[in-house]
Amino acid sequence: MPTPTPAEEVLAATRRLLDAVAAADWKTYKELVADDITCFEPEAQGQLVEGLPFHKFYFDLAGETSKGTSHVTTTLASPVVKMLGNDVAVVCYVRLVQKLDAAGSPVVARGEETRVWVRRASGWQHVHLHRSVPG
Repeated sequence: MPTPTPAEEVLAATRRLLDAVAAADWKTYKELVADDITCFEPEAQGQLVEGLPFHKFYFDLAGETSKGTSHVTTTLASPVVKMLGNDVAVVCYVRLVQKLDAAGSPVVARGEETRVWVRRASGWQHVHLHRSVPG
């Protein structure tokens, strides 16, 4: 099997990160995300958020409300990875999340995401997120 390119590594890290989010797997998420991550996302209501505590709140909430019965499928539509040198990458895509609502009916959520990754000694680490959802 050929060695993956840096762009393939970043895309794989992104998929692993989103799998951790879907599973509320804080350990894997924390391994992949920088302690000083910055983000713009709808939950931040237009504010730049820095650090993991903002995100930890949602993992804890998911752990309290999930009883292991939810089915979640995440699809990265049209992902594009731009390498900015050897050790920095930007990945952009539309994220589709399929799940069941409280009544058991399937629903799909969509958001546009841009993530910045930096290669460190431990591997690729996620350092910035910008996420938008349709209004």
